[in-house]
Amino acid sequence: MNPADVAQAAPVAHDLSFFGLFWQAHFIVKLVMIGLLAASVWCWAIIVDKTLLYRRSKRAMDRFEDVFWSGQSLEELYRNLQSRPATGLAAVFVAAMREWKRSFEGSGRSFQTLPQRIDKVLDVTIQREVERLNARLTVLASIGSAGPYIGLFGTVVGIMNSFTSIAASKNTSLAVVAPGIAEALFATAIGLFAAIPAVLAYNKLNSEVGKLQTRLEGFADEFSAILSRQVDERIGHAGRSPANAA
Repeated sequence: MNPADVAQAAPVAHDLSFFGLFWQAHFIVKLVMIGLLAASVWCWAIIVDKTLLYRRSKRAMDRFEDVFWSGQSLEELYRNLQSRPATGLAAVFVAAMREWKRSFEGSGRSFQTLPQRIDKVLDVTIQREVERLNARLTVLASIGSAGPYIGLFGTVVGIMNSFTSIAASKNTSLAVVAPGIAEALFATAIGLFAAIPAVLAYNKLNSEVGKLQTRLEGFADEFSAILSRQVDERIGHAGRSPANAA
């Protein structure tokens, strides 16, 4: 047998480890892999950050509710909280109390519309808090939905390059085809590696945001009812004052 034919028939050694598949891949496939790995790291950073944030928010809400329902004066609690940044239930409480206090500063304000103004302030504050809690969750949703398709794009490019190499070498043996296809499929695997945790984390974290939003809305309704009763009492006292003076 001709030595040249033997050399041509001999299979080329390929490193089939993950690191080897990466380095042997087409440069476009490498870019896809690097992008997906970076997206995966970004996802895990968001997941860890949001998990810690939601735990802190729950503990802060628990502490605030303990103080709020302990019988402490609302005025005293407001003085303690107004001078420092407030989030969660404390932010809702401070926003409502600030509107309550402003109602006494100008004689032109009507107590009749105070409950409606407080409700609007509460709604806006809750919306801001929910937006803060939801920040960057859309990144998880985007990577979770687009990751597999980006990986598939790398796979298509890799397989096209593999078939081009097969046509150039005129050798269709499995030893020649398998490494190129493995490199291409590795891109899809990385896409799934980035997308699956992102989807699962998004669903879990979005559920946590819903629970925190429910707590905010529940407290807002209770506090709005407390302030509304106080408004009714003040209106009642104001209505009886002329009769008592007469």
